[in-house]
Amino acid sequence: MNYVIIGGSAAGVTACETIRKHNKKSSITLISDEKFPLYSRCLLTYLIAGTIGEDKLCFKDKNFYKENDIKTYLGKKAVSVDRKERRVSLEGGTKISYDKLLIATGATPKSVDVPGVDKKGVLTVRKIDDARAIMNMLDNVKEIAVLGGGLIGLRDAYALRQRDKKVTVIVKSPQVLSQMVDMDAARVIASVLEKNGIKIMTGVAAKEIAGDKSVESILLDNGERLACQLVIIGKGVKPNTELASSAGLKVEDGIVVNEFLQTSDKNIFAAGDVAETYDIARESGRINALWPCAVEQGGIAALNMLGKKKTYDGSLSMNSVDFFGLASISMGITKPTLQLRSGSVVSEVEPPKEEKKYEIISRTGENLYKKFVLKDNKIVGMVLVGDIKTAGIVSALIKNKIDVSSIKDILLDDDFNYAKIMPLVKKFGDKFGQEEFNDTVITY
Repeated sequence: MNYVIIGGSAAGVTACETIRKHNKKSSITLISDEKFPLYSRCLLTYLIAGTIGEDKLCFKDKNFYKENDIKTYLGKKAVSVDRKERRVSLEGGTKISYDKLLIATGATPKSVDVPGVDKKGVLTVRKIDDARAIMNMLDNVKEIAVLGGGLIGLRDAYALRQRDKKVTVIVKSPQVLSQMVDMDAARVIASVLEKNGIKIMTGVAAKEIAGDKSVESILLDNGERLACQLVIIGKGVKPNTELASSAGLKVEDGIVVNEFLQTSDKNIFAAGDVAETYDIARESGRINALWPCAVEQGGIAALNMLGKKKTYDGSLSMNSVDFFGLASISMGITKPTLQLRSGSVVSEVEPPKEEKKYEIISRTGENLYKKFVLKDNKIVGMVLVGDIKTAGIVSALIKNKIDVSSIKDILLDDDFNYAKIMPLVKKFGDKFGQEEFNDTVITY
């Protein structure tokens, strides 16, 4: 058998490792458009902040490919897939045959459509070369503008603030982290960021990035001009679905896969940030672009490529951050909305009052916010800011769809803990899987 994996990050590398563990003889080929192998994108902002060196980015030994007899094409981009001939074509004309193919092409940073976006000093943070370029500029930079107040933008801003730079975050929406938390939680987080020297500007957007050849300032749509020598675009990412689309695979927001991570072609699988998988809380297809999800999906896709019929139960959207000692975590449905799909475009609107199916309980304090979203007495989402110690317990309740009506009135208590839900564990023990539940509580 010829196993071919396109993509050399979490999902792709895990797939290679899993296949070789179970099959010592078949051919494994990995294709990646990056030359630098086996590093964690999650740690790039730590590198920019100066808290780790490049050696700490690696998540596999540098000899991993050689030791596992994996043929690699690094720095080579796959440009097409011929499903009839079962063949992948690379830039430069190389063609690679496959029996089973995994597409783990990840995602690409979104850009902004404004004049000046092509100037020197306008960068994103997705690859190691991006981080290197930013660090090479820092000695000549005093003021930095970050476009985007989502998780990526704020992590970039936080990292650069660690370098003692003057950082301004420009957010088009009325709040930071609009995809992760609600307005109340956002206020708590933004307050801590601003107290520690990061300026937050909401409800404004970049109109022009000015300068000769390099960035000198940024003009906002409210008429204000900010001096800056570096602009970071942190507007999120879009899945790299072009290869799958051109091959005629079913693609919506991402590459659509079944419970075996199999695409609309039985010989092609998808995993990681490009795959649209089952979302446990929403009970529908969704891309949850998270490193742990990519690792799990890469392993399960590999088992199914080997013919072992391993089911993927689905993923749960989860994000966690710690800014200046304020820890925050969100999971599942945090802002209940109706999703309306028109072709590949998804818009979200608040449902009419008579159609609301969600119950929300929340509590706000100084540097503290707790919120739980329930549907039919089951937790489907949470936001914890300042006190996240119950995150593991709640994640188990969400994943196992446990009726929490008997403990609903104590979820917000400061002393809510594992002991308080022992009656539920005893009642639903067979559903939880006792060992799995304990692991979940401990590891989050």
